Amino acid sequence: MEISKLEKDNQIGLNNNLINEKAQKSFLETTLGKTISTAVDIGIRAVLPEFLEDQVINIKNNLFNYGLKDGITKTIDDAIDLGKSAIGVVTGKFENVTQMQNAVQSGGIIDGISSLLDTVIEKIKKAGLINSTISNTIKQGKNVILNNVEKNIENTFNQQYKIIETTNKNINNWKEYFQNKNFSGMEKEYNKIAKQLKNLAPIEKTINDVRTIEILHSLIKNNGQNFDLTQDELDLVEKLK
Repeated sequence: MEISKLEKDNQIGLNNNLINEKAQKSFLETTLGKTISTAVDIGIRAVLPEFLEDQVINIKNNLFNYGLKDGITKTIDDAIDLGKSAIGVVTGKFENVTQMQNAVQSGGIIDGISSLLDTVIEKIKKAGLINSTISNTIKQGKNVILNNVEKNIENTFNQQYKIIETTNKNINNWKEYFQNKNFSGMEKEYNKIAKQLKNLAPIEKTINDVRTIEILHSLIKNNGQNFDLTQDELDLVEKLK
């Protein structure tokens, strides 16, 4: 396969600022959305210890059905937008995970979730799905829920740091095997990188390195593990340095 076609297949959108920004927002919406939802679930169970499992599930489902699910996404988006301004991200996209974390924190995500919970609790109370006693109990225990949210968000970013550290290690190992023309070693590291890619934050530098490795790896593999590269292929190698 021609190198230009491989680049097109593997790198569509990676150098487009708008697509990259959207990819980062989508990643945070999905990743933090799950994180926050889980934290709220755990928090509701903690503040309603006397309730049966089915009752807790019913209350949680009502919260989500009456605006919590969509509200979480909007709260994340608002926090991202406010946070970018607060920390001075002028390009529209994050250069690293630290910027992502700082933006989310600076954007007031915990305050946003707090206000959202108040709004949704009132909605399901007015709909007659919970009484005032349950409503007040949840509100009084809101700090327990918010502490869970804050802790889970921090854990999510810590996990992301570990994934990026591991991926960068695998990338460097792949490069070393490539320099030594050790394809079996390359294959081992490539498989590790591919497995981690679905969980990796879309940070341009790391993703571009991964995509470049994908192209070079495919070229060498499809060419019978031949390391004799053309000038165009050698130019790709330079991108990894």
